[in-house]
Amino acid sequence: MNILLVYAHPEAQSLNGSLKNFAVKHLQDAGHQVQVSDLYAMKWKASLDGEDRTDRDSANRFSPVLDSRIALEQGTQSADIALEQEKLLWADTVILQFPLWWFSMPAILKGWVERVYAYGFAYGVGEHSDTHWGDRYGEGTLAGKRAMLLVTAGGWESHYSPRGINGPIEDILFPIHHGILYYPGFDVLPPFVAYRTDRFDEAKFPDLCSALGKRLDALASTEPLPFRKQNFGDYAIPQLTLREDIAPGRSGFAVHLK
Repeated sequence: MNILLVYAHPEAQSLNGSLKNFAVKHLQDAGHQVQVSDLYAMKWKASLDGEDRTDRDSANRFSPVLDSRIALEQGTQSADIALEQEKLLWADTVILQFPLWWFSMPAILKGWVERVYAYGFAYGVGEHSDTHWGDRYGEGTLAGKRAMLLVTAGGWESHYSPRGINGPIEDILFPIHHGILYYPGFDVLPPFVAYRTDRFDEAKFPDLCSALGKRLDALASTEPLPFRKQNFGDYAIPQLTLREDIAPGRSGFAVHLK
């Protein structure tokens, strides 16, 4: 299997750094081909701007959508963006690894998404009609590939439980799972989350690696999160609202799971 690990932590000697090293070796020892995009080490430019199109006339107003589309179509994207897109097309499975900072991913990883997910690549694909509203949410450029989050969090697991003060971890990660991974077509696997990482010590590390190793060994067989596909009858088009007879009287993130 071809596996891309997109890694976002600034300290190589952190717990995240150790987990990244373990994951890469474990996957390679199992016979997988692995590429790593270490965003901090790459000094990844996080800001989406006009410099992402190499032939852009700076006198013209910058349009994130239009400039992104033209650059992709004309082959004038900056080289770093094009390379990451090639990695995504190469990969069978993508792992996004990051610490949970302020209830989301670090800014550098969000910037990777914003720049690499170009119009015509990760969004703006497929026909729009009365029965089909683009190739997204279960369809798209990255359909047929798998994705998983490898996340570390400083809080206790109970803090992220259904009644925990931080909110359920499933809800916190929903925008990433559903909006960043499922939107362009990935089959999204349940996340691997390590809690209380600020209290971690060397004695606990082998157990964490053992649990992570089991999840990595099951990348090809783990059942994805059962998100509803957009164009397969569950949603009214073009309103893109769930049909009234599905999960009646309910709302929120969970209704988008079968």
